[in-house]
Amino acid sequence: MIILGIDPGLTVTGWGVIAKSGSRISHVANGQVRTDIQAPMAERLLELDRVITDVIAQYQPDFSAVEEIFVNVNPQSTLKLGQARGVALVSLARAGLQISEYPSKVVKKALVGTGGAAKGQVQAMLGVLLPGVKLKGEDAADALAVAITHAHHLGSHR
Repeated sequence: MIILGIDPGLTVTGWGVIAKSGSRISHVANGQVRTDIQAPMAERLLELDRVITDVIAQYQPDFSAVEEIFVNVNPQSTLKLGQARGVALVSLARAGLQISEYPSKVVKKALVGTGGAAKGQVQAMLGVLLPGVKLKGEDAADALAVAITHAHHLGSHR
């Protein structure tokens, strides 16, 4: 089965695709969508939708998982993050994908064993779980971590 993970953000949204076969996982692809901070909000959101839709069409995932938002100190940042996350959810739902959502602490705990893990620890564990993976940025790494978290949760429900 193919799992698409999304780490939403308005400036940068990460995506990661893994394959799960039994208890084994393998890297398929990862990347980031960078939107033009000078562009109007609607254009930025449309770009996110376009790229996520293209990723779905290219990799044909069976499942999807999205990182939940956290409340930021800056309410404007939280609102913008929520808009980007909403676009990701709509893109996935439009494709008919089942969407699971995971808080950041659950993702970190699934990969590293502690919900307070640093980004570097998550990236190091990705190197162990997906040998040879070439990460295309921090947000792509986070998206792969979300996909792996979902793969682990799928395994625990069967």
